[in-house]
Amino acid sequence: MHKPYTDNAILTQQQQCEFTLPVTQRPERLDKVLSALMNNHSRARIQGWIESGHVLVNNSKARVRQKVLPGDYIVVFPQPDKSDMAFKPEPIQLEVIAETSQWIVINKPAGMVTHPGAGNWSGTLLNGLIHKYPELTELPRAGIVHRLDKDTSGLLVVARTQMAQTSLVRQLQERTVGREYKALVHGRLEGRGTVDLEIGRDRRVAVRMTTNNPIAPKEALTSFEVHTPNGSYMGIQASEVLCRLHTGRTHQIRVHMAAIGHPLLGDITYGGKTFNICKRQMLHAWRLSFHDIDSNSVMEFEASTPQDYANLKSELWNT
Repeated sequence: MHKPYTDNAILTQQQQCEFTLPVTQRPERLDKVLSALMNNHSRARIQGWIESGHVLVNNSKARVRQKVLPGDYIVVFPQPDKSDMAFKPEPIQLEVIAETSQWIVINKPAGMVTHPGAGNWSGTLLNGLIHKYPELTELPRAGIVHRLDKDTSGLLVVARTQMAQTSLVRQLQERTVGREYKALVHGRLEGRGTVDLEIGRDRRVAVRMTTNNPIAPKEALTSFEVHTPNGSYMGIQASEVLCRLHTGRTHQIRVHMAAIGHPLLGDITYGGKTFNICKRQMLHAWRLSFHDIDSNSVMEFEASTPQDYANLKSELWNT
């Protein structure tokens, strides 16, 4: 009989998991064994519990790489992950453009993170959504089917039902969701064009994506059309372009425009310059369309550019 462990250095919770390994157990690393026994948790998360002293083997604090043997007694004190705390409702003001019983169209401001993640576990669009629409807690990712970067403003659609979420995800996969953006870019452009370059993670800078020898590249296709050419401000030449996404890769428009030598104004990650009235990438999701499963019709929405974008555009073209 194993005695309960009472070391106060262990921050226990009300629940603990106990395992006695069978005689058929082969010598194996503790983290690997626990990953099989607790397959609803990631191996990385289990390793974190071991390293922080929340796993015991035979009443002694465990080590990640230690081997466990037949008959070993393991106690795990599961600890909450920051991501577990992320799905909390918060009274965040949201600009709802339109809504039905199936979906919600939001105009997201620049500076708001769409979905909780590392370093942004609260104050996100998701936190505001589940406060205003509590039923979204029943859906994966609270009904969010596509994202906008933190410093990109504009339209996105959120599903309110499982049926709508399935339909919208399928439409995204089939490339029938219309997503058009306005962007202010460095340099002078004319006419229209297409950028067909695979995008993946940058091998040198983890937070960047790239078209140049990327890790795990994926197909990426962006078409653009010059909307307002030949702008100038403080010696910087610029153009306004309308971009249409045909795929949905991370940072796609930012990466593609930089790849052809025209990074977005304010986008320091991809070579753009910031200045007094330009503190973020000048990118706005201004037009959105998708198929409504109830009316069997195409829904179309537009959102005007935010004030900082409008101010910079006014300076560029002296309007």
